[in-house]
Amino acid sequence: MNYLYYGDNLDILRKHIKDESVDLCYIDPPFNSKRNYNQIYNNIGEDKAQTQAFIDTWKWNSLAAEGFSQILDNYQGKFTAQTIALIAGLREVLGQGSLLAYLVSITLRVVEINRVLKQTGTFYLHCDPTSSHYLKLILDAVFCSQGGNFLNEIVWCYRGGGSPKNDFGRRHDIIFRYSKSNNYRFRSDKIRIPYQAEGIGRTDDAMWGKHKGTNKVYKPHPLGKVPEDWWTINVLNANDPERLGYPTQKPETLLDRIIHASSDEGDIVLDAYCGCGTTVAVCQRLNRQWIGIDITYQSISLILKRLEDSYSSAVLNQVKLDGIPKDMKSAEALANRKDDRTRKEFEKWAVLTYSNNRAIINQKKGADRGIDGLAYFLEEGEGHRKIVLQVKSGKVKSSDIRDLYGTMTREKAAMAIFITLQEPTAKMKDEAIACGIYKHKVMGRSYPCIQIVTVREILEENKRLDIPLSFEVLKSAERQSTSKQLSIPLDGSEIA
Repeated sequence: MNYLYYGDNLDILRKHIKDESVDLCYIDPPFNSKRNYNQIYNNIGEDKAQTQAFIDTWKWNSLAAEGFSQILDNYQGKFTAQTIALIAGLREVLGQGSLLAYLVSITLRVVEINRVLKQTGTFYLHCDPTSSHYLKLILDAVFCSQGGNFLNEIVWCYRGGGSPKNDFGRRHDIIFRYSKSNNYRFRSDKIRIPYQAEGIGRTDDAMWGKHKGTNKVYKPHPLGKVPEDWWTINVLNANDPERLGYPTQKPETLLDRIIHASSDEGDIVLDAYCGCGTTVAVCQRLNRQWIGIDITYQSISLILKRLEDSYSSAVLNQVKLDGIPKDMKSAEALANRKDDRTRKEFEKWAVLTYSNNRAIINQKKGADRGIDGLAYFLEEGEGHRKIVLQVKSGKVKSSDIRDLYGTMTREKAAMAIFITLQEPTAKMKDEAIACGIYKHKVMGRSYPCIQIVTVREILEENKRLDIPLSFEVLKSAERQSTSKQLSIPLDGSEIA
């Protein structure tokens, strides 16, 4: 089975992934770039809107302080003396600010990744020069102090448009490669590339030379050469068929090389920051088992859509989901998250689940103006009409419906959906009925202008958005069709 976890990867690593159960781990965590990344959706009938995909700004807060204390107190005996001394020293050098908060967060997770790797396992950490020098210190303290090895600092080189006026163009990322022990996998013949040397067609010994003092002759390998530790692989351009609109999406070619080099068919590959699911997609294609973890429901939704578009339902049935609300208790727990990184996850989950991933999330900076999501449908002679979605997790009242009707009118939308965790009152239902109906010209069907949907109906009755001629809005789809509901078991069992 393959596993897709929705939640904090530290909690999931600690609670669900067993010791020495993973063959390869690749992570592409936030880079401490001090900016928020936005996912661009292909908005039907609208200018491109941005929704925040994840936050890459860090703060020294109670969460960071708790993580720092866990390291210095050697929580559950997980931290080496070198790791403790390093983090304590970094506090003296950096102070208790955003950079230390970022490094503490990564340290907690790297320690768990070291734990879950098999003795033959390999770890790749993808970063950029912003904090790579600090991250290498952390990786050395965790891996090398316990019999592991630093193997490579891989430089991923790529081209890009535009050049700064006062700097060299920044056109590379760093990928650190570490092993758990000396007995690590490296499948060199799976990743060989063509030789580029001048005169490669020559076959005489003089071209290749001999070992000094021996008769051994250097000969070209028939499959090509093993790549150097600098890789020139193009980033995805705007028109690339792989491109999903996810802000930090990496090309499959990059993950293909990593997975081929350090794993075999049937091995388990972990990506603890799986984002839009490139590692997952490549593992699926290369017949690896995989574990994906992400803290945002947009990422989970996008990965499911990516798998749905690329593979059969038989493949989807081999995916076990964990962390996604499946009852009222877990929905309420998601709604009650209060930290900066997850406070909007309940709204995202409700909008994307109810709409079968056919809506887009509204999370522009500042107030949302009463809009948590938008969906679109076709109307004869009018083009694409808008549907506004609003989510409430607290106490609800009839004035909420009047306010939503005002939002619908202001946005020139045809309909609005009110999704509520609490049961609606009778007055709310009456208010919604009073808002009238919308009749679709072509299909001849009538729809309430305002529909009230409860989270209980979404979970227990599988109630989903019912609108005429719905359009997919994720850029990965780019086709006018209706997504089918995925039937994937919700299972929180541990990895064997």
